[in-house]
Amino acid sequence: MLFVRPGRLSDLDQLEAMARAVRPILHSLPPDRRALEARLALSQDSFRADVDTPGEEFYLFVLEDARSGRLFGTASIVASAGYAEPFYAFRNDALIHASRELKVNRRVHALTMSHQLSGKSRLTGYYLDTLIAPELAPDTDLVARLLSRARLMFIAQHRERFAPEIFAVLVGITDENGVSPFWEAVGRKFFKRDFADIELASGGRSQTFIAELMPSYPLYVPLLPPDAQRVLGEPHANAVLPYSIHVEDGFEPDGFVDIFDAGPVLTANVAICETVRRGMQRRAMRTGKPGRGDTLYLVANALTDEFRCVMTDLETPLPADIPLSDALADCLLLADGDALCCAPLNHQGASR
Repeated sequence: MLFVRPGRLSDLDQLEAMARAVRPILHSLPPDRRALEARLALSQDSFRADVDTPGEEFYLFVLEDARSGRLFGTASIVASAGYAEPFYAFRNDALIHASRELKVNRRVHALTMSHQLSGKSRLTGYYLDTLIAPELAPDTDLVARLLSRARLMFIAQHRERFAPEIFAVLVGITDENGVSPFWEAVGRKFFKRDFADIELASGGRSQTFIAELMPSYPLYVPLLPPDAQRVLGEPHANAVLPYSIHVEDGFEPDGFVDIFDAGPVLTANVAICETVRRGMQRRAMRTGKPGRGDTLYLVANALTDEFRCVMTDLETPLPADIPLSDALADCLLLADGDALCCAPLNHQGASR
């Protein structure tokens, strides 16, 4: 059985191995043991803290096999992006250029550096090991949804910890050598460094040097090289599945692009995210035997530092008391009568 839980310092070795396997390199999962250790420590403190409003908290989740203890993935939430310094992205703008004398009126696509995403909560640090054993995960797409949407299940039950609006920045197009066409056309002109170097140095797109070095005036997209224009808002092959999962959940992809590789930035209001909107509060009922159902659901407990989320088949419509086998209830740390949250994994017609 695969389940999602908060990361612990004891996960450091496995997380370091994941970070070194990720391509292209992610600033949100740096291949640096000390940086990962610091993130795990901050995450543990964040899960344990009493929080009334989002601040500098960081929540790191891992995907674990209950039988072996092996980790197969990780995903995170930043409670308030740009809490200490603004979070930078390029905003997609349309500038009007018109001449009455020449009878010309043109809308020109431009990119303008913006920190409008500052203060919103951010989904980040997503990585799924593609070598999950078939007997554990016959459908990798389903496991990807479990890992990604478990974060929204946590947000749904702890709304005070997060902003009303949320976003995710996905990896943009790079070639097999990690070269980004957009970075070569724009960022390198100002930073004089390789994309991988600046990706790690950026620390989540909230460093002062971004405002100091990147152009503050609009970049006219038609003036960029064709290969840089083609990758605007396009996800890397490794990010296509997470991209589709976010879009299915109601995220919009057109407002911003990443400031370095022009990868897609997807935004949403938490309240209308499908996982949150379709989430149903129920009670646990231990039955001692496997249940039967016709719809695949995400099921999560209501805890914080002992949060757990799994996927399992449940009956539709859901009863007030959700029957759980002992193994499933133990995995979720649930006793009879404990609160839990259920949301359909595929957002297909489950009723309240």
